[in-house]
Amino acid sequence: MTRTESLTDDIRRKISSGALAAGERLPSIRRYAALMQVSPSTVVEAYERLAAAGLIRSRRGAGFYVSSSQQAPRSLVESATRLPPEIDPFWVSRQSLDAGEEVLKPGCGWLPEDWMPAEALRKGLRQLARSDASLLVDYGGTRGAQALRQWLQNRFARDGLNVPLQQIMLTGSGSQALDLICRFLLRPGDTVLVDDPCYFNFQTQLRIHQVKIAGVPWTPTGPDITAFEQVLAAERPRLYITNSALHNPTGASLSPQTAWRMLRAAEAQDLIIVEDDIFADFEPEMSARLAIPDGLERVIRMGSFSKTLSASVRCGYIAARQPWIDGLVDLQIACNFGGPSPLTTELLASVLAGGSYRKHLDDVTRRLARAQREAVARLTRSGLTPWLIPRGGFYLWCRLPAGIDSTALARRCREENVILAPGNVFSVSQSAGNFLRFNVAHLSDPRVFQVLEQAMRELAAGNHL
Repeated sequence: MTRTESLTDDIRRKISSGALAAGERLPSIRRYAALMQVSPSTVVEAYERLAAAGLIRSRRGAGFYVSSSQQAPRSLVESATRLPPEIDPFWVSRQSLDAGEEVLKPGCGWLPEDWMPAEALRKGLRQLARSDASLLVDYGGTRGAQALRQWLQNRFARDGLNVPLQQIMLTGSGSQALDLICRFLLRPGDTVLVDDPCYFNFQTQLRIHQVKIAGVPWTPTGPDITAFEQVLAAERPRLYITNSALHNPTGASLSPQTAWRMLRAAEAQDLIIVEDDIFADFEPEMSARLAIPDGLERVIRMGSFSKTLSASVRCGYIAARQPWIDGLVDLQIACNFGGPSPLTTELLASVLAGGSYRKHLDDVTRRLARAQREAVARLTRSGLTPWLIPRGGFYLWCRLPAGIDSTALARRCREENVILAPGNVFSVSQSAGNFLRFNVAHLSDPRVFQVLEQAMRELAAGNHL
């Protein structure tokens, strides 16, 4: 690929992803040439090709601008394959997020309010209220608060991953971290590999970027490694997105043997891996990771604090090789004019640095272990079979009795104000119709099992009519 072709592809990708919006001015020829380390004539040729294709237009004396026709509004729901509401990721998310207090949510993906460290957050807010005015009113740095990045750096080092501070950036949330990575590395038509099943919002985000989604079957020790190697060779995906530890939705963790073969296959096929490590703090002992032996050469580590500290005080992070972080920082400036709120990041840093965080995690881990034991026993009595017993966390991936479809079950339970997470909302291949994902921390109310068992009896009776 020539330098001119590389520049035109880069701008096409930014226009398609929305990083360059309709009517937005492109960098001047001299500025873009300096930024990309090419000659001005190369930039001129690239701009002229894009203008000839109708993607950008020239304004005499004012530079080049993205054509308004390139950013037509589109509906993600309309562009996606039509799915029953109960397994449409957007519908499932809306139901859980907008549910009233009367609604029970054993299918949601977060801890109950009274499990979270609200008092530590209140204390941190009181301290911040006495801070300098700059913290309350100014923009933050482009990489995010240094105190929080240093905490992450120390945490990574304890795990065996030594990362320079400049290779860690903070984002507005974990979801925004993934969106930035996709905007930076993908263009429409690329193939992205995900686990089957996988966290359903991975799929919704990838829809936005107009890529092809391929799935690899997930096993109790990670992806089916033979299928993984085969799909890499056949599809040549650009990215693979996964949870190595306490996988969502199954709760499984990667084995060292699978991790080694995955990294070897990724290197052979030039695959970039995005490792979402959001559940790391719920593991009693750390399982295998991909970023640690890779050293952030082709693995990007990301995560957030929404599961362990607060889903209201949102902040995510990315750790990656230096040139990628530089590009991601620039992209975040373009999309958000800087990093996340300094008030948010300083609050999280103060809570994490205090002794209360470790005590909070110890308490939550014990409560989750007890809740998991009780949930396994209760679900088993109801006729559901856990796919495996996770080493920690709050998810249980359970198989329903033969003949009962999880989508129909979720529909029936929703009528009784119980929100379930049916298997096919997580499955790219739609092959998990007999599974449900349960959150063990939301199974203490006996009404959940009353509604669930009644709905199962009704569906079973209907199947025998």
